[in-house]
Amino acid sequence: MRRGWTAGLRALSIAGGLTALIAASAGATAANAPETSLRPNARPDLVSGATVTAAALSVAAELRPQSRPQSEQAIALAALSLPLVPAGPDASLRPHLRPGDLAEKILFGKRKRRKTSVCGDIDIQGSKVGTVPGRLNGCGAKNAVRVRSVAGVTLSQQSVMTCDTARALKKWVERDVIKAFGRRDKVVSLRVAAHYSCRTRNNRPGAKISEHGRGKAIDISGFVLESGKVITVLKGWTARATRKGLRKMWKGACGPFGTVLGPLSDRYHLDHFHLDVARHRGGPYCR
Repeated sequence: MRRGWTAGLRALSIAGGLTALIAASAGATAANAPETSLRPNARPDLVSGATVTAAALSVAAELRPQSRPQSEQAIALAALSLPLVPAGPDASLRPHLRPGDLAEKILFGKRKRRKTSVCGDIDIQGSKVGTVPGRLNGCGAKNAVRVRSVAGVTLSQQSVMTCDTARALKKWVERDVIKAFGRRDKVVSLRVAAHYSCRTRNNRPGAKISEHGRGKAIDISGFVLESGKVITVLKGWTARATRKGLRKMWKGACGPFGTVLGPLSDRYHLDHFHLDVARHRGGPYCR
């Protein structure tokens, strides 16, 4: 028991000595703090120190980014000496005001077209004919008109027909004919092979009166394009470049017209489309 008490005293003595030693060391360090501070050294004066300044400037010059060489496009553009376009209201991209007489010209043109229109449609241009007597029984037409253009597309000859026929022709031209061969080369004229004619069907003796004899039919044999090219039904029906457009026209006519006959119908229609507004019990007759 005495041995344990002696060991405890020894431990306390050692601890006390260490505490005193640490305190003395701290006091000495605090006393010498200003002289032993770890402050950074002052930055050398680059202006007054010639040697340092030259070295620093050399390093700085190496670290500066090099200017980008001019491109060939920029040099060529500078050589053009293009005039500078001033910015501001004067250089605005606002559309110019319409000429004061533009609206008047449009209205005048529309008024003029309305005066020369028939069938109550400004897009059907022509003149009134009235009653057309027939020399054969069953021929003739009432309130007939002489049409020279429909939907801006002219007819190669002014054609006599009823207003029902003229409206059907306009609808067909607008919807299926104008752009049948492309948007860049539109149809501008129709070649008319026949319109009003007091005769029998296919001119056969004893046959029924043709719809041509009633002003309800028109025959189209060709189409003139904006480029001046002429496409005929006879040659174009089988030509690779035009057969698709002609077949589209033929199919499109079935509806506005009650009867549509073409090269596939019979030998009488190898070179033209026969179009009439006769109505059939079973619907349009298209061959």
